[in-house]
Amino acid sequence: CAVKAAHVLSEIAKNEDMKKPCIDADLVLALIPLLESTDQEMLLHAGRAIGRICYDNRGLQEELVKVGVIPSLVRILTDYAETEPLVHVALLALYNLADLDSAKEALSMTKVAEQLVKQLRRAESHERLEIVFEVLQALAENDTLKVQLVDAGVPEVLSEILLRLHGSSQAEDTCIVKAASDLIVSLLLGGTKRGARLIANFTKEIIRLVILYPSKMESHCFRGKDSLHSEFASFIYLIVFLTSLTCLVLPLSSDGNCLRMFQLGVVHQLLDLLEKHVQSGDTSVQQAALSALQSLAVPVVSKVQMLEEGVAERIEALLRAESPPVQFKLLGTLRTLADGQADAAEILGQDPQLLNRLVQWCSVSDHSGICGEANRLLASILHHNRSQEVVKAIQAAQGVKHLVSMTTSEHAAMQNEALNALAIASAIDLETLEESFKESQLVQSLHKLLRDDNTSPEVKYNSMGLLCRLLNSGDLRQEIEEDKIKDTLEQLCSHSNADVVKEAITTLQVLRGET
Repeated sequence: CAVKAAHVLSEIAKNEDMKKPCIDADLVLALIPLLESTDQEMLLHAGRAIGRICYDNRGLQEELVKVGVIPSLVRILTDYAETEPLVHVALLALYNLADLDSAKEALSMTKVAEQLVKQLRRAESHERLEIVFEVLQALAENDTLKVQLVDAGVPEVLSEILLRLHGSSQAEDTCIVKAASDLIVSLLLGGTKRGARLIANFTKEIIRLVILYPSKMESHCFRGKDSLHSEFASFIYLIVFLTSLTCLVLPLSSDGNCLRMFQLGVVHQLLDLLEKHVQSGDTSVQQAALSALQSLAVPVVSKVQMLEEGVAERIEALLRAESPPVQFKLLGTLRTLADGQADAAEILGQDPQLLNRLVQWCSVSDHSGICGEANRLLASILHHNRSQEVVKAIQAAQGVKHLVSMTTSEHAAMQNEALNALAIASAIDLETLEESFKESQLVQSLHKLLRDDNTSPEVKYNSMGLLCRLLNSGDLRQEIEEDKIKDTLEQLCSHSNADVVKEAITTLQVLRGET
């Protein structure tokens, strides 16, 4: 009798007009206990009735979670994992509830991750895969569930699905590939405290997908344009590959891991992709590849390897790219490569094409990000360089005036980068820079920074460090004396910051010729 009643209710609930009477009669709460039944027909009809009545009703859905529907749904998935109608009902219910924070919290207390992985493995239809992916994507927004999904084996299943569907030109397969790709990115990204653990769990599958099969992926991607869907699928594969590689490299603490990437040929494969996509204009792939390269260039051992293999020169060839986002990434990659590496700074600092392009970008007013990054790269080259030839090259390219302007940036970090770079360049070859310093009124800019109460202590400190270098020039010393910087320095001797006071005393001694 109860089974027939549940069946009748499930049929009645198909009618939109009958939902409200069912709600008013509290039938949903009456149906909930039936989900604990061991009768499969009862579970099927009760589940359908509840799902239909509560569909698109957030208040009722919240109530369902409160009265404990989540454990019942997970139990159905667990006990009847091979029974298609019941699995379908349970998955649809989870699909409708998964966006609720309360549902995510309740699910985190169950073993739903293991059951979803089971269903992902056994899913044969595109419809079933799509429902499971939708549920997984919603659950991946929760940090606790994200870890549970990775630990349950989601990466392995996703890699199996991607490899199985790779190369397909079917529209349905393309949708599945995109859904799997989106899920990989969601699981990899997110800045949680357990991020390193997620990356570690993903490592094996990313290596298997990306490094063991790069030729297969690339040959498919560049085989021609016979199919719109296959091209889109290949594009998704590349984005997954490059994003995953970036996420994989970032948290690595061992330089050996980055060297292993070189040994596997990943860096030059990235560069091959970059060069091909510069010609085709696929800017998303360019940006992703540059992010991966930038991550690989962080360890010192990688910088050396990149220099030896001519990576800097190959990256510079991408200067012909006309996409601002790609230009921004390119500049950041080169700056990472130059950071702490005198050899890299010397190579970059003696390339006329690069320097001329940098100076052009330093003046790009409609792209502030590119302008700032170009200035930072110029400063980095000067900072890490030890060659007079580089100082002369940057002077010849008219880049010095941009670094002087950078000292007045609204960002303290950029101010300090410019001040330190100019101080090092002045120590190397002040004579070459003297005229540019006078034309750009560097002394006056430094005095303004020292007088301004809003200037950070670090910027004041570095400004005085640069002033000490400038005092080695007779003409610049005269400007410093005429601008009465001495009075300002004396005032700074009573500054609240001890480092500023110490540097002010030192600069005054140099100014007076006492040291």
